[in-house]
Amino acid sequence: MSRFSSSGPSQRQLRVGEQVRAAITTVLQRGEVRDPLIENTVIAISEVRMSPDLKIATAYITPLGETDHEPVVEALNRNARFIRKRVTPALRQMKYMPDIRFRDDTSFENYQKIDDLLRSPEVMRDLDHGDEDSN
Repeated sequence: MSRFSSSGPSQRQLRVGEQVRAAITTVLQRGEVRDPLIENTVIAISEVRMSPDLKIATAYITPLGETDHEPVVEALNRNARFIRKRVTPALRQMKYMPDIRFRDDTSFENYQKIDDLLRSPEVMRDLDHGDEDSN
């Protein structure tokens, strides 16, 4: 058993994930995917996580300006095989071309919730009270 298995992704996983992210971004920017929902939506790919064997790439996406992300995620997953074929030339150094899966990136929503919580009157009151104790 590898001593690095539970310490997060390896450098190779991170490097390959970034290469896959860049390749997918290029395909989407060029408008190569012929799906009206994908063509008419600006899609940000925040991260691509690779499985330890580099055979599965999970791309976390955010459709900008869209309130309901699920239809865009479904459209991308419907076109995943086509996208995989289009990114192959950019990833020709890989022994196996990874299967691509798309997931909604909820991290921005989580950051917003934390920011809203920190700016809430209750937290601000506690912070102001803490400052008075230190004087």
